Amino acid sequence: QLQLVESGGGLAQPGGSLRLSCAASGFPLNYYAIGWFRQAPGKEREGVSCISSTGESIRYADSVKGRFTISRDNAENKAYLQMNILQPEDTAVYYCAAGAWCSAYHWDGYDYWGQGTQVTVSS
Repeated sequence: QLQLVESGGGLAQPGGSLRLSCAASGFPLNYYAIGWFRQAPGKEREGVSCISSTGESIRYADSVKGRFTISRDNAENKAYLQMNILQPEDTAVYYCAAGAWCSAYHWDGYDYWGQGTQVTVSS
């Protein structure tokens, strides 16, 4: 059974940091690009960052550039999202997804999704 499981969410203060993890089981993650998405209450899901299967291509949404860092460890079948300088507007459920590519032009093409992890940024 193909499965992605996110972890590492929680409560952070403005300016703080959290590190999200995405663990894959049932399939080798190294064949897939990984995307991180988020959905805040009352808003549509948006792409946050993606990384190609080899790690050579990386993309960030403008809203997180310079604050978030995506990475992957294919040997461990995991991907990560390091989130620094968190702001209240980063509050959302964060999802990781596996797909065919990390595109510079769209956030489509992700076939496998995790269940999400809540990130709340508040003082």
